[in-house]
Amino acid sequence: MDDVTVANWDGDEIPPGQTKNVKLTISESYSGMNVRIPIQVRRAEQEGPTVFITAALHGDEINGTGVVRQLIQDGNLNIVRGNLILVPVLNLLAFERHSRYLPDRRDLNRCFPGSSAGSLSGRTAKAIFDAIVRRSDFGIDLHTAAVRRTNYPNVRADLSIPEVARIAKAFGTELIIDGAGPKGAFRREACRAGCPTIVFEGGEVWKVEPAIVESSMKGIFNVLQELNMLDGQPNIPAQQAVLKQTKWVRAESGGFLQFHVNPGDVVRKDQPLVTNTNLLGIEKSVLYAPFAGVVLGMTTLPSVAPGEPVCHVGRLPKNMQPKRLEKGRTEERGLEERLIEELSTNVHVVERTGKDTSPT
Repeated sequence: MDDVTVANWDGDEIPPGQTKNVKLTISESYSGMNVRIPIQVRRAEQEGPTVFITAALHGDEINGTGVVRQLIQDGNLNIVRGNLILVPVLNLLAFERHSRYLPDRRDLNRCFPGSSAGSLSGRTAKAIFDAIVRRSDFGIDLHTAAVRRTNYPNVRADLSIPEVARIAKAFGTELIIDGAGPKGAFRREACRAGCPTIVFEGGEVWKVEPAIVESSMKGIFNVLQELNMLDGQPNIPAQQAVLKQTKWVRAESGGFLQFHVNPGDVVRKDQPLVTNTNLLGIEKSVLYAPFAGVVLGMTTLPSVAPGEPVCHVGRLPKNMQPKRLEKGRTEERGLEERLIEELSTNVHVVERTGKDTSPT
């Protein structure tokens, strides 16, 4: 995008080599006061791409807010080319309510590119889209799982777009989910507008989790190095799987769950994932892996009703066997292993014994 556009924010001029905190008006409150989101704009001395990094598009997904805050405070984030737009909270109206949704009960992440004559969500979306996306050449949007769930870190991207594929792979997560995203989603509409954008998913709502922050920071630095905005080379894991199919395994009956897998675990087809029991521990059903894959996400609430999502499994590509992914993790003993260990503290995992617990 044009550096002159990046340099001007409602009359605030930001020259090359300078950093400035600005505010963007996205709506008004019930009292008629302007709702303004804080943004930090960083400009390098040398020309280069403009990248936005956004968080809390869903107001309760604040892992990303912790990431952007750390980026702002990080003394090593000295870009040598281009411009950065750092937005710790996109959806301020929802953030103030600790809610996923705006006060009109709409999901902002289904309202882009927005409309100046639409609903509250549509108008908010347009203000964000016009001010941030239309100023940018690339975008990284930070998310977490929905309430009462956790996600193992992954990037979601439309790999049919070459520049999206470039930054998705450079981000360096072990898992990439290939897809355009739903209609009206921020990343999908940004890509359609000519700004290649990816989503990072990791962790839970209402938390700032250290390993998720570390994974996000590593990925962001990787992308900035890939785009030559920072010196150095991206740090990519030896094993990186592109997933084209995922499936939520759902409860067959109501009950209380005993988990047998952690977020991020590699599973074989028909491997037991969860045993569902009644409150006295008597087994009602067992849920199994539908294919060889990776546990992308899980419920963190062990009590379920029939049909509720329990475990999100991504199918591994045909050229990647489960043992290959496991071997790479064991040999590297890196971030992926630590992520599994940290995220597993959110669920109680027990080994499936197959023992009959029915009364005698």
